[in-house]
Amino acid sequence: MQDRISYLESIIVQLKEENAAMAAMQAHLIENQEIQARLIKQLQTKREPQPMQKDRGEILRALLVANGGKMLAKDARKKMHLSKSQFSQLLASMQDHIEVKPYNIDKRKKILMLK
Repeated sequence: MQDRISYLESIIVQLKEENAAMAAMQAHLIENQEIQARLIKQLQTKREPQPMQKDRGEILRALLVANGGKMLAKDARKKMHLSKSQFSQLLASMQDHIEVKPYNIDKRKKILMLK
């Protein structure tokens, strides 16, 4: 009986240690989640466009104005001599000024319109 009690007491001590380790791990995981949430929020906040993006944005706006406020995205990209990725980044930075919609004749193409 005495052996059984000492065995159970050792199990209780072991479980308390495991419980403390789990509590520490849980606190660490909560801290990581808070850091991740903060980083996600920072990524989602709008950044100011770079100076070159501002210049290209003005050029694109002028190009659209010269074409009556509408233009195919492919034609605008070619006239500005930009790669697809650069043009995509430019459009993302100009969401407030330029609207991108599918072309009603050919849905695969995109049309740019001034807002």
